[in-house]
Amino acid sequence: MECRKTVLERRMSRAKQKKMNETSHEGGKGKSSQFKMKTNRLVLLRHGESEFNLENKFCGWHDAPLTENGEREACMVASPALLQSKLDFDVVYTSVLDRSKKSAELILSNMNRAYVPTKADWRLCERHYGNLTGFRKREIANIYGEDQVQAWRRGYDDVPPEINTENRYYYVIRNNPIFDDVPAGQFPMTESLGMCVDRVEPVWKEIKQEVLNGTRVLICVHGTVTRALVKHIEGVSKEAIQKVNIPNSIPRVYEFNMKTGELVGGPINLGDPEYIKKKTAQVAAIGD
Repeated sequence: MECRKTVLERRMSRAKQKKMNETSHEGGKGKSSQFKMKTNRLVLLRHGESEFNLENKFCGWHDAPLTENGEREACMVASPALLQSKLDFDVVYTSVLDRSKKSAELILSNMNRAYVPTKADWRLCERHYGNLTGFRKREIANIYGEDQVQAWRRGYDDVPPEINTENRYYYVIRNNPIFDDVPAGQFPMTESLGMCVDRVEPVWKEIKQEVLNGTRVLICVHGTVTRALVKHIEGVSKEAIQKVNIPNSIPRVYEFNMKTGELVGGPINLGDPEYIKKKTAQVAAIGD
């Protein structure tokens, strides 16, 4: 009877410890349970493949839709990864661009969470690529050289030429009603990564406060905007963020100490490591 009781106690202890591990993290190595802290997770995600991604074109503020493969990525890559990790959400933030909103819609639908509210914010739109918009990256590289194109793509302060009226997408973008909420004087004609980092900072502060208040948040946005948010969240340097590449539809999970606002550990990318490595390399390259 004594042995059976000991086994039962051990089982109960393990179950109790497992439950605590699922809901909290230790406040320091070797500290007792009284120092356990409340945490909350945030998920950052780039939308599925868009038509301009497929064609290897600079997209920026052009409202390119998802491809069939992009829809499949949202349903078959992002959603299963989130479900497998038992992640749930109270709100989803997107930009006003369709590829961002549609990806979020598909992800929530496939998680049976279509009822979760979404908030579309123009400040989370992709970086504006100026007069590069609509051109293939290889085409621009053949004109200006690969080093210049990579500086425009990855450099922190490198600003592409402003979009002008001769660009076929100038009026398409300027006259798109989804941008009606952009305040006068804040509609960009081009942006560097650094300018994008500055643009998203106010909305990131708003979102972070929600996270620290216990709201479970998914941010489903764009490649450069994701990099800008990574800089704010992780506090990486200007030099380091230039080397960060974000593949489509791979959830990036952060955990925050709800009292201090500090990160608990590093980010976790959900999904098959080899798949993530392959897709990250594709993003880094200029391509054909």
